[in-house]
Amino acid sequence: MTESASDPALDRALALVRPADLAADARTDEGFLDLIGDREAPRPTAAQHAMNNGFVAAIYENLWRPVGAAAMGVGGLSGESERERAAADLALGGEQRVLDVACGPGNFTHFFGTQLTGDGIAVGLDISRPMLAQAVRRNRGERVAYVRGDARHLPFDDGTFDAVCCYAALYLVPEPLTIVNELIRVLAPGGRIAVMTSYGRGREPVRSALSLVAGTLGVRMFDRDTLPAIFHAAGLTGVRQQFHGLAQFLGAAKP
Repeated sequence: MTESASDPALDRALALVRPADLAADARTDEGFLDLIGDREAPRPTAAQHAMNNGFVAAIYENLWRPVGAAAMGVGGLSGESERERAAADLALGGEQRVLDVACGPGNFTHFFGTQLTGDGIAVGLDISRPMLAQAVRRNRGERVAYVRGDARHLPFDDGTFDAVCCYAALYLVPEPLTIVNELIRVLAPGGRIAVMTSYGRGREPVRSALSLVAGTLGVRMFDRDTLPAIFHAAGLTGVRQQFHGLAQFLGAAKP
């Protein structure tokens, strides 16, 4: 492992990484745990290319995401409101272990960390180096750590986290359903999951036209049934789903 200045939160995150040889090879010199080194993030679409662009990372929270939220019809929900909603759905508090997948510049991860106490830890995972650079620069905290890894193969044991979150990302990434199953896998019994993603609402032919435009940009529009079906099939309980414009919010618990 490449050493950097001591960071207790980073050390606690490193202790969660599996397998052990992956943790042993982690780099920490950029302020986050880099588990994939020179491997680049996939950029087959315009949307995925944007998420790995330094300029977009710099303007993401103050400009890029608010514009995207307005386009999805969730402009009435501020970033602060979304973070508070996610934290409430996850029932955050105490010494929980929290995972924020596709964390971007870390605004949610940092907020989650402020809800914890003691040895609680909020771990933000992303594959984008520019996004994580912004996270380290702007959203560090005593109970916050960032990891560069592939969400399709989360580097943690089954049941590692008490809460897992993935907001505004599944519609941009390759193999989103694989990622959903990974989120469920690393969630501990009694833990909670919160997801916000796209919703391809409307009747034909409007729905098809919307999907076509979104697909051209590399954005996937989810229907109302796919994600709840995965949650139910995995045995999650208390599955909740709400719609807000072109967005859907889902939450559930693992028995």
